[in-house]
Amino acid sequence: MKYSYISHLYCPKCETTYDHTKVNQLCECGAPLLVAYDLEELSKNLTKAELLVRTASLWRYHELLPVVDEANVVTLGEGMTPLLDMPSIGADMDIPNLFMKDEGIIPTGSFKARGAAVGVSKAKELGVKELAMPTNGNAGAAWGLYSARAGLKSTIVMPVDAPKITRNEVAVSGANLHIINGLISDAGKVVGQAVKEYELFDASTLKEPYRIEGKKTMGLEIAEQMDWKMPDVILYPTGGGVGIIGIYKALTELKELGWVEGKLPRLVAVQAEGCAPIVKAWQEGKQESLFWENSSTIAFGINVPKAIGDFLVLDAIYKTEGCAIAIEDDAILQEQEKIASMEGAFVCPEGAATFVAARRLRKSGWIEDNQVVVALNTGMGIKYPETVSVDVPVIEKGDKI
Repeated sequence: MKYSYISHLYCPKCETTYDHTKVNQLCECGAPLLVAYDLEELSKNLTKAELLVRTASLWRYHELLPVVDEANVVTLGEGMTPLLDMPSIGADMDIPNLFMKDEGIIPTGSFKARGAAVGVSKAKELGVKELAMPTNGNAGAAWGLYSARAGLKSTIVMPVDAPKITRNEVAVSGANLHIINGLISDAGKVVGQAVKEYELFDASTLKEPYRIEGKKTMGLEIAEQMDWKMPDVILYPTGGGVGIIGIYKALTELKELGWVEGKLPRLVAVQAEGCAPIVKAWQEGKQESLFWENSSTIAFGINVPKAIGDFLVLDAIYKTEGCAIAIEDDAILQEQEKIASMEGAFVCPEGAATFVAARRLRKSGWIEDNQVVVALNTGMGIKYPETVSVDVPVIEKGDKI
């Protein structure tokens, strides 16, 4: 049986197709490329039951991933993160069937490891020697470390305000690290120039087709972990939007395979009040977003003023009858503390934002009684030490507590 049933690449805007055995970036029309698979042939050769005996990593779904030769797989054991019942916080917000997909325990400490694992593996298979990318922190850390594991060189450009821990991860990976006094959009311009001058492979969000394939495995896992019964709502912290695009792609592929039935979950794009271009576009019924000026948020991973794949995010929201919602920083920090004290889970600010969104959507009635809701926590809270300020008195030796 084939390791991968990849067929070709295609443009979701102009429908031009591309050869997956060659290095590709954006479509000639400027849109991101997506990966197509021969799902009809795959359905004849793989059953859901066969997955159960496989290794508990995202590579258990290798037929639905783009790497053709298993020898090119670059892995640190990523994937198959827990889907946790959240009874206490769920009761607090009147959502008894609340679950958290916890990406904090994945290698490199965030969901970005998924995109890096598949993206770097395919880059290796295509003969790429050096890649470059802008990052808000976690993606650069993941791609730097996975590139090191693959024996590839990497150039990473990140904003000066990116979390120091992720900066250290990039530096220790041996990547060519640059810090810019600006936002990720400014870092992207620097990377774009470097790609042209030094003929590097551009691994920027959606400027290569394979990061999304790694991210879609979150959707595949949620379906499998729920015994192939889809939840009613999935909330996702949205910056570049690759995860929500990937989850939508995963569930539509599973539906075409006949592995899931019924309506797709309503997808919710959760953004920060200080950077909410997708929310504004959705509220106005637009197909694309506008650049968000002077963006700022404690949830640094979703501080993306303009996503190249915004039209794909919005399309996923519209087609699933979902919505987009913006959350203010104070509410994010309060929810982060509440989740830790009620459930023992120290989530990242971006993950906390999805719980605030669930709370508000339930209060408004958008989330209905007894619906099954999945909130994505995209990273571990300890990577953001500046979000928690604790003033604890120091006792002297011999003192009682």
